[in-house]
Amino acid sequence: MWRSPAMSSLSSRLTGVGAARVQSPNCGYNTMLQDHIYKTNVTRSTFLLENRVDHKAAACENSIQNVRGVQKYQIGENVSRKDKISFLMNMFLNLKDSKEAVYGALDAWVAWERQFPIGSIRRALLTLEKEQQWHRVVQVIKWMLSKGQGNTMGTYGQLIRALDMDHRADEAHLFWSKKIGTDLHSVPWELCKLMLSIYYRNNMLECLVKLFKGLEAFDRKPPEKSIVQKVANAYEMLGMLEEKDRVEQKYIHLFSETHKGDNKKFRTTSKKKSQGLRQNKLSNKISQRTRK
Repeated sequence: MWRSPAMSSLSSRLTGVGAARVQSPNCGYNTMLQDHIYKTNVTRSTFLLENRVDHKAAACENSIQNVRGVQKYQIGENVSRKDKISFLMNMFLNLKDSKEAVYGALDAWVAWERQFPIGSIRRALLTLEKEQQWHRVVQVIKWMLSKGQGNTMGTYGQLIRALDMDHRADEAHLFWSKKIGTDLHSVPWELCKLMLSIYYRNNMLECLVKLFKGLEAFDRKPPEKSIVQKVANAYEMLGMLEEKDRVEQKYIHLFSETHKGDNKKFRTTSKKKSQGLRQNKLSNKISQRTRK
């Protein structure tokens, strides 16, 4: 086993002390026994110390390798935003799918920036979404939030959507409960609609009903028929038929307004079609007269 010079010197000193005790003419059997026990303890202590030193040396070597691996991703300040985003996307392709690798690479990527590049990060996230790399989107947003950046409802919605697309509805629910669901008075309806849809698709009906009741407690009125329909269906599947009837009666105006809107749209489309037919007939008559 390899020993460092310091450990070899310590071992030789301790062994020398034990040998000096054994060679003394006044030593008896008890002294020899004590020296044997002492040498055994010294050997064990030396072995443990060497193992600790070897372990620390290996840890130091791994840290150096990790730093070297991250340093190759560092870029300077004189690079354009477009090139930085391209660099970041190429870096993602060569990274292992682990939190440590992604966080380390992103830390190195922003190391030379005077200000946090929130704009470049958002553009990179949009590119990742287009490529449907939802797991990577989650990692990047979580890293950004860990730096105290991007704490907006837009970022929260982006994370919840990515978690849903990555089949992590339970994690999306936990994030909602921790970051958003504590104050439903000011949460945009678009974000509420997203969470209600996630609950509905993943058969988390109790959570759906609880969220909708919380919104009703703040007198938040659903803006769309589809939201009410999901809530009514959830009540029905849970066997709460009275609540289903209550919701449908309370927001019946959404159903009637949607119906009127559909009829108006249908009438507008029919009118445009009839105008198109008239124009075609006129053009045909003109062409026939021209031929004559």
